[in-house]
Amino acid sequence: MAGEGAREPAQLPLELPLDPRFGRGDFLASASNAAALAIVERWPDWPARIMSLVGPAGSGKSHLLAIFAARAGALRADSAALPRLDALTAAAPGAIVIDDVDAVADETALFHLLNFAVENRAFVLISARRPPSAADVRLPDLLSRLRRAPVVEIGAPDDDLMRAVLEKLFRDRQLLVEPPALAYAALRLERSLGAAGDFVAALDRAALAQRRPVTRALAAEVMERFSGSCQGMED
Repeated sequence: MAGEGAREPAQLPLELPLDPRFGRGDFLASASNAAALAIVERWPDWPARIMSLVGPAGSGKSHLLAIFAARAGALRADSAALPRLDALTAAAPGAIVIDDVDAVADETALFHLLNFAVENRAFVLISARRPPSAADVRLPDLLSRLRRAPVVEIGAPDDDLMRAVLEKLFRDRQLLVEPPALAYAALRLERSLGAAGDFVAALDRAALAQRRPVTRALAAEVMERFSGSCQGMED
């Protein structure tokens, strides 16, 4: 039998999946993404049929594409398995979105898809981490087509956006967070929406496992472990 002074075992956290919400009302606008959001909301009054959103990982590109897809009733083309021409012809989409176009391996399929869009006057919104270059695109005709698409850049989240994102993520998990903990995390986290999500998940697990409130001290402990694991992955 355990003695009276025995410590309670840490609670095993149960990781429940949280479905990301990609509606317009869930998008947090800021100076870093204002131009990209404006293009999405200007549709169909675009300067070209094909537009490109460019920004670092975790800057909100996927969310913006989801907003556009809902707004325009767009076909969502998987960058890992682009639709064939016969499927495009059968679907006859008025708009198409392609997230993470940098990951497209079949350049010929992408070239045919963009040509289909031009010939059928369909709108296309694509996202990428950087503008197209000869170092990334081997097919000259595809590179030319991509370069003709106006690029709208998304910057890394600023301090205000990081704080707003953290507040929203804490609310989504129904976590009560002391203001000093929120301020501490907002100032020190990598400027990435993905990093914010990962950090909040780690903090939630730690608070549950240790049965502790989310204080600045706990945020600092998790931040130290979190930053170390991120550095290890980069190395």
